[in-house]
Parts: sequence; C-alpha cells; structure tokens
Amino acid sequence: MKNITKVQLGQNGPLVSNIGLGCMRMSAIWGGTTPDETESIATIQAALGSGINFLNTGDFYGAGHNELLIGKAIKGRRNDAFISVKFGAIFHNGHPLGMDLRPIAIKNFINYSLTRLGVETIDLYQPSRMDGSVPVEDIIGTVADLVKEGKVRYIGVSEITANQLRQANAVYPISALEIGYSLADRQIESELLPVAKELGIAVVAFANTAEGLLTGEMKAPLAANDYRNYFPRFQGDNFIHNLEKVAVLKQLARDKNCTPTQIAIAWVKEQGDYIIPLVSMGRRSRLPENIAAMDIEFTAEEMNTLNTTFAVGAIRGGTYLQR
Repeated sequence: MKNITKVQLGQNGPLVSNIGLGCMRMSAIWGGTTPDETESIATIQAALGSGINFLNTGDFYGAGHNELLIGKAIKGRRNDAFISVKFGAIFHNGHPLGMDLRPIAIKNFINYSLTRLGVETIDLYQPSRMDGSVPVEDIIGTVADLVKEGKVRYIGVSEITANQLRQANAVYPISALEIGYSLADRQIESELLPVAKELGIAVVAFANTAEGLLTGEMKAPLAANDYRNYFPRFQGDNFIHNLEKVAVLKQLARDKNCTPTQIAIAWVKEQGDYIIPLVSMGRRSRLPENIAAMDIEFTAEEMNTLNTTFAVGAIRGGTYLQR
C-alpha cells in the first residue's frame, strides 16, 4: 500500500490528502443509534496516522455530536487535521426542518462549532446547501468576514448549481465544492464539474458508493427498516434493474482482485486530479481497503466498460443526491 499523497485544495488552497474521511456516520443519522464512540475516535486517529488529514463533518451531524467526537480525536494533534465543516441545516428530533443561512445565524453557528471542536479556526467552512432564501452574496460575504476575523481559513460550498458556484466564487475565492458523485450519480458532469475545473476549485466527492448500491453487497428486497427503502432507486423493478448493472462492477472487481467498493472509489479518483473522494467509515478495519483503492488503475477497456454500463441515466430512480 502506497503512502497517501497530497493534492492542492483549489488554486490557492493548502495541500490535503487525496482522500478524505467522512465522519457523518460516526453519529446517529436517520434516527439510528450512535456508533461506538471509542471505535470512531480510534478510526479518526488511525486515519490521521495513515496520512489522511481531511476530516469532513457538519455542525448538524448528531446535533453537534460529530464535532465533539472530532474534537476528542484531534486533541493534542490539531496540526495533523484539516477540518471541513458544513453549516445551515436545521434538524429537530433527527428530522430536517429546512435551512437557516442568514448572516446572523452563520455568526452564531461558527462559535458553537469552534467550541465543540476545541479549535480556534476551522480550515474549511461551507453552507451545506443553498435554498434561495438568502442571496449567495450575503452567505459567502458573511463567511468571508469570518476569514478576516481568523475563525475560518478557506471557504467551500456544497450541493449547489453551476450558476451558484460562479456567484459564490465572484464574492470570495472558493477552495472546494462538496458534492455527491459516483458511477451511479453522474448528473454533475454536464455543467457543475466543468465550471469547478474552469474556476480552479477542488471537488470533494461524497457518496462514492451511492448509498451502498455500488458495494456489491446489497440484495433485493431490503430489510423493512432500511432507510433506503424511501428512495426510488431501491424500490421494486428499479432496484432489480440497478443490481443487474452492479453485477458488471462485481465481475470487474473479481477480475482485478479487489472489491466493488474499491472500484467505485478508484473511478471517482480517476475523473480528475482536482477531485478528492470523500469516504465515510466508522471502523479502523475499513481503512486499508479504502486507502488501497487510491492505487487502482484502469485500462482504457475497463474504463469504457464502466462508463458505458453506468452512463448517465443507466441507474433508475433517485436518492436525496439528485436535485
């Protein structure tokens, strides 16, 4: 297994690991239970030890639990971690209520995040989504003020349109765009990815396995209590059709002596040197597999097979990733 390499985050950003650790699933989501905190902290620390310094969280993950967790994990080793925080989403009892992107709210959110994380500055701060309730200029302008105050180092954005990305970057240089991207979710390739590349903005790509579809481990039907039953992608004939596509992925993985998950991560990595796969994991045992995915290379024939099998529209039904 090779060492983790570093890539530049945007045109003027810092060097960060070419794979990021998504920490969301280390806290209770979708009404589930909180994973073992000791193992979660150990996973973060093991990731840092392996050279993965990009840690991704949101102030609303587990109602602040996720930030507290990261704070414990990085205590005494702040310089080893690059912390990315999303803000703006409002939840009650685990259910989303909407967004609050008012400048007054942002100035409130940042201080709670700094306290929970136990740091003086957040490395990358970004609205989790823009719903049109507040002008882009006001949102990014407020975060730019936080940069001047020393509370934020770099500004990012998440789940926005190509036009919003241009608007945001015109207010203040955007270092990173966080967005869902996988073989199963390629709709951003037509407009958003080209704009990010044009503007020199790094892409932090989450949901590389499309809510588990591309792991090759899913079978129909799902358990009755599985949250993915709410998404058309995992329902009825859609699910059967999609699993047939995944069978091609599984065969390629067998041929290359790796896992479907590794193929999915490696494909994202191969889409551009400005794209950073963001991989969620909550157990140390997953680290070697996910890191090794960054060493996988494809022949032209293999890449053609993947791009043809998973062409835009080939996967039926959507998830929350689709806008």
